[in-house]
Amino acid sequence: MARYRLHCVGASGNSFKVALFLNCAGLDWEPVGVDFAGGEIRRPGWRAATNVMGEVPVLEADGRHMSQSGAILMWLAETHGLFRPTSEEAFETMRWLLFDNHKFTSNFAQHRFQRCFMPEPAHPAVLAYLRARTESAFSIVDRHLAQRCFMLGDRPTIVDFSLLGYLYYPREETGFDLASAFPAIDGWRRRVAELPGWKPPYEMMPVGNSPPLHL
Repeated sequence: MARYRLHCVGASGNSFKVALFLNCAGLDWEPVGVDFAGGEIRRPGWRAATNVMGEVPVLEADGRHMSQSGAILMWLAETHGLFRPTSEEAFETMRWLLFDNHKFTSNFAQHRFQRCFMPEPAHPAVLAYLRARTESAFSIVDRHLAQRCFMLGDRPTIVDFSLLGYLYYPREETGFDLASAFPAIDGWRRRVAELPGWKPPYEMMPVGNSPPLHL
């Protein structure tokens, strides 16, 4: 058995954040599929045994089950000393991780889910609202990256893995042309994709039962 087991599904960008770290760090890990579309995460037994919050990803290590991608990334970086921010970068790390979870990933992921995973088309006003909030958050990061190679400077850290979780899914799913709309973000995600161990989400996590696409 691998040292780390990541409970995940291919469509989960939050799971991909952790999977990308594990693979780029060269750690011994394996994906464990979750029947997300079948409602496994809502079952009392799964929650009691795996994650009381009813979410993926869950990182299993030495009998311990850890959830919340940002917290997992921080734990992995501290445990292995890889992609770890310096002590001087601690405040900026927390600031961007919170921004990611509240604004950057949150709005983008909700827009994607409403756009292509709902069995019935989402109301246009809902999509417009989420798209506007996504564009606002993306503009902030795009300006930030205009003068930097990575989020905290000249090397990748867990902050990059966190914010990039949903940016490698197909344009057909997301509805965003990042190359034309946010060129600094597009260049950044291309630089991270050059790291040894990088793979796209569905290839990195070819397991579980993701919600069916409705494009």
